[in-house]
Amino acid sequence: MKIRIIAAFLMLGAFVNAQKITCSPEDKSLFEAKIADLEQTKASNLGDTIALVGQSFLGTPYVEKTLEVGDTETLVVNFGGLDCTTFVENVLAFSLMLQHQQTAFENFTDNLETVRYRNGDLNGYPSRLHYFTEWIRNNEKKGLVKDITAELGGVELEKPINFMGTHRNLYPFLASDENFESMLAVEKEIAKEKLCYLPQDQIEDKEHLIKSGDILALATSIKGLDVTHTGIAIHQPDGRLHLLHASSKNGEVEISELPLADYLKNIKSNIGIIVARPTLLSL
Repeated sequence: MKIRIIAAFLMLGAFVNAQKITCSPEDKSLFEAKIADLEQTKASNLGDTIALVGQSFLGTPYVEKTLEVGDTETLVVNFGGLDCTTFVENVLAFSLMLQHQQTAFENFTDNLETVRYRNGDLNGYPSRLHYFTEWIRNNEKKGLVKDITAELGGVELEKPINFMGTHRNLYPFLASDENFESMLAVEKEIAKEKLCYLPQDQIEDKEHLIKSGDILALATSIKGLDVTHTGIAIHQPDGRLHLLHASSKNGEVEISELPLADYLKNIKSNIGIIVARPTLLSL
């Protein structure tokens, strides 16, 4: 009887763990192919490694709201379609694998959970790092990135970050009163932090201080929002800094045709950038 009870608990644990991850057989196959390719990646420094991992996703379709799956929050693994944030998260998760010489799918999902969720713990929809400024701060606490915006000459901006709380109807998971109240509490904590960004008109003069592989977040003037887009810095043969990103406009992961400073001038709401340098010091 005791053996049967233990076996039942083991089966339950496997079921719960399986329920926690959403991944198709196709994505599992894509993972195996990608990790095999990335194992051949050779770069002289971490930033270049991250840029190379990012470039391995070139041409991957842009798909929005890939994490809004089902009725409860799960760790969504989707290599067939990426939005700007999941692109960055996947790049970091694979880069962590290379850094620590990991090859197993379980290593990847552990890394992805660490990067995507507050304190690395998936505990419902509100535990996801929805606001990218909190994403940076929380991943800095984990030792995975360092916000260098202030070092580049960034300026502080006091601004209420409450877009989700004031646009509840745009987020299906916020139909739940429990999720909604939890997100209001998250926004209340975010309100205690100041937003530091490098103004758009200073980017060209400072772009030589930004390294390939740095994470770039596009700060916005839109009320209630901190960031509208993210990507990875990459220096190109033209000598300028460009943006490696999942582009909604062109529908795929690409390197911006224009240098970053010029690219941003075409975005009406953009006020500048936030720069986080990956360190990947911990797991």
